[in-house]
Amino acid sequence: MNIVSYNVNGLRSALSKGLLDWVREAQPDVLCVQEIKAGREALDVSGFTELGYHAYLHPAEKPGYSGVATFTKTHPIHVETGCGTPLYDAEGRVLRLDYDSFSVLNVYMPSGTSGPERQAFKVEWLHFFRRYVHQLRAEGRQLVVGGDFNCCQTPIDLHNPKANQNSPGYTPEERQWFKDLLADGFTDSFRHHHGDATGHYSWWSYRAGSRKRNVGWRLDHLLVDKALEPRIIEAGLLPDVVHSDHCPAYLRI
Repeated sequence: MNIVSYNVNGLRSALSKGLLDWVREAQPDVLCVQEIKAGREALDVSGFTELGYHAYLHPAEKPGYSGVATFTKTHPIHVETGCGTPLYDAEGRVLRLDYDSFSVLNVYMPSGTSGPERQAFKVEWLHFFRRYVHQLRAEGRQLVVGGDFNCCQTPIDLHNPKANQNSPGYTPEERQWFKDLLADGFTDSFRHHHGDATGHYSWWSYRAGSRKRNVGWRLDHLLVDKALEPRIIEAGLLPDVVHSDHCPAYLRI
């Protein structure tokens, strides 16, 4: 199974830039997209269904904001929309698809970049999410968690760690949270496959030609339950795929 996670920064925008052509060529089995930014009218996903995908969407209540969607070739056994907490479900943060031997959890973490209030909201969410995942695993689910985490864990995950030690996405608290989440029993599939390789990022600012100069952050992750680690075939990023300010992360399992 080839699983892809991609923050499209607006599904309509990405589709206008040729996203479906790339999907037709890449043929992911499961495509988790974040920040779909649905409007007041339903998003048109007919292009995906014509390619053989089942489509599941969890848009935010606020138009043009947040939201996640998962497109899958294999019909899931069960789909869980949201995490059961209205505060977070109103923002379209989580979508879970259950298959025979594991579940794919599609998540869009808050960014915290718009000010201290949203950063505090983000930190509360992070601790909630860790408890939520713990509960799912306690129920016997083996998880693949894919999405835009809006967090980096280590200095090699961003271009300029020294200048960003207290920036949202790389604060000491967020780094510790990420470390603790992995210690709970997850493998960072990218690092499992690439070790301590540097210069690999999944998001670049639109400013100052950051992408061209590869001044970025690795914010998009596919974490795999430790029990599934032996089944990892390959994992990586696709920086040459350009429909967004992010690029896709992929995992073959």
